[in-house]
Amino acid sequence: MLEGLRSWKTRVLDRQAQLLGFLLLLKSGKGFKGGRERLLVGDGKRFKVIVWGTGFVGRQVVRMLLDHPRFELVGVIVHSAEKDGMDVGTLCGVAPVGLAASRDARAVLSREAHAVAYFGPTAQYLAENLSNLTLCMEMGKDVVSTSMTPLVYPKECPTAIAGTLQEVCQRTGRTCFTTGIDPGFANDLFPMTLMGVCGRVDRLRIQEILDYSSYAGDYKPMGLGQPMEYRAILEEPEVLQFGWGMTIPMVADALGVRLEKIDSVWEKWATPVEIRYEHGVIPAGCCAAIRFEIRGWVAGEPKIVIEHCNRVTKAVAPHWPKGKMYEHDVYRVIVEGEPCIEQETALRDAATRDANRAGCLATGMRAVHAIPAVCAAAPGLISALDLPLIPGFGNMRDP
Repeated sequence: MLEGLRSWKTRVLDRQAQLLGFLLLLKSGKGFKGGRERLLVGDGKRFKVIVWGTGFVGRQVVRMLLDHPRFELVGVIVHSAEKDGMDVGTLCGVAPVGLAASRDARAVLSREAHAVAYFGPTAQYLAENLSNLTLCMEMGKDVVSTSMTPLVYPKECPTAIAGTLQEVCQRTGRTCFTTGIDPGFANDLFPMTLMGVCGRVDRLRIQEILDYSSYAGDYKPMGLGQPMEYRAILEEPEVLQFGWGMTIPMVADALGVRLEKIDSVWEKWATPVEIRYEHGVIPAGCCAAIRFEIRGWVAGEPKIVIEHCNRVTKAVAPHWPKGKMYEHDVYRVIVEGEPCIEQETALRDAATRDANRAGCLATGMRAVHAIPAVCAAAPGLISALDLPLIPGFGNMRDP
């Protein structure tokens, strides 16, 4: 019994010693000398930003920047005469802020700023975009852009575009990064992050499943609302792959595999009845949904696939893919391998729950949050593969 008592006391003393050692360990401080410095929002550098373009994306970004602790809005460039001179607060549907929008790009670009967030027109307006991007860099500004989607992966972008802008970057010492949502973070950042936790990847499918009925943009390039015999510009494989396909070689390069070819398929769906939606009417017999795939072939199979299912109203093309978390308005990544992974992302506007509004804001803010990393990068055209983790510093505001 005495021996048992001694053994019990020994165990108690051992536990007390362990606890004491643990408490002393906690009191030794945190981190190590020279480790990552903790930086609070109020102490961090603010980046001065000029926004070029106040369409659906640009207006929402401007509204976010009006009180953002990391970014200071110092100028807004607009295209139309109606917006010229308008207070940017009024332009975005909030109270005036004392900063006027301007059509005089050179005057705005002459202001002190770290970068231009360029939300210009689509790649269809190639010459205009190249001219504007060149002007930004020649006037001493780094650029983040969502307009020229083929530049999401400059290495595969036609030399007439990428080579021209790379020469401007080198000549001016500036850096240019193009991103978005799709093409953009939904089919580069998301899948490449998920593939990075796998031991093997056999196939990758990236899906956009959206109801476009709340989107106020131009549907004609997709053929939505048009007669079924109408051949939309995006039905041309070369045009479709030019606009959306640059992510395929980016993913292939990230995985270290050789692409044999890239091809595409296109389907459209005719509505049997007239469809009335927020921005118009689609007559019976006309196109109310499109589905396409851009496929990267590896070892004789289409192993890297980008798929879009885009509808006008949720009721159309009921047999085409739908989401699982929500039936519509989601981005999905499907990784077949070890392990198999499915990720579904739903973006919703805080006030209206509208997916298109939320998606357009995310499109612009991915670009804006990249500004510090872009400013720190070497001159040249860069892609998502060249950037560090961008967690949204400053997004959580103090009450």
